[in-house]
Amino acid sequence: MTIQRDLRCLRQLPLFRDVDPQRLKLLAFASERVHFEPGETVCRQGEPGDAAYVILEGRARVVHEGAEGPVEVATLGPNDVVGEIAILCGVPRTATVVAETPLETLRIDRDTFLATVRQFPEIALGIMRELAVRLHETTRRLGTLVAECGARSERP
Repeated sequence: MTIQRDLRCLRQLPLFRDVDPQRLKLLAFASERVHFEPGETVCRQGEPGDAAYVILEGRARVVHEGAEGPVEVATLGPNDVVGEIAILCGVPRTATVVAETPLETLRIDRDTFLATVRQFPEIALGIMRELAVRLHETTRRLGTLVAECGARSERP
C-alpha cells in the first residue's frame, strides 16, 4: 500500500508527470521514507547535495542565510520537491529546509535520481520545465523587490 501511495505522489509532480507508471514504480521502490519532527532540519545550506526530498505530508520552511541573516524564501507542502538543484548542478545546497509541522518525505538519493534522469529522458524535460517556471517566478519576484527598493530610496 505504501509504494502505491508514493507512486501516486510522484505522478502528481511536474517532474515525473509524463513518466511511464512502471518506470516510476522503480523510482518509488528505490526511495526511502524519512520522517522529520517540527524544527528538524531536512537539509542545510552549504552542505553537498546527496539527495532530493519529495514532501508527502506536512509543511517545511526554506531559509536562506545571507549577509543580513536568515530570510525565509518559501514554504513547501505536499508534492513539492527540494534538493534537486544541488544534485543536478553539483553545487552545495542553496538554502536550509526545516520541518514546520511533522513532515513525511520520500528521499531519493543522488545516484538513484541521476540514474533515473539518464535512463528516462522525459524526466529531464520535466525538470527543465519545472526549473524554468521557478526561474521565471524568482525573476518576477526580484523585479518586484527591486522596484520596491527603488521607490523607497526615492522618497524624501
